[in-house]
Amino acid sequence: MWYVYVLKSEKDGKLYTGSTNDLKRRLKEHNDGRVESTKDRKPLDIVYYEAGLDEHKARMREQYLKTAWGKRYIKGRI
Repeated sequence: MWYVYVLKSEKDGKLYTGSTNDLKRRLKEHNDGRVESTKDRKPLDIVYYEAGLDEHKARMREQYLKTAWGKRYIKGRI
């Protein structure tokens, strides 16, 4: 399975969007400070995710969710 996920920082309330094939491992990496873009914003919680079978589609969905329209969609969902 491939996942597109959105994390919310408890520190500053900002959102981070990413994709992975192991959601639990990736969340742990974020909260352990091993991801450069979120290491100063931990702790982080998953506030939204989507699952699918295709890596390419997951990466495309991630790119969409990072656009202005995608951010609006996410804010409407959480």
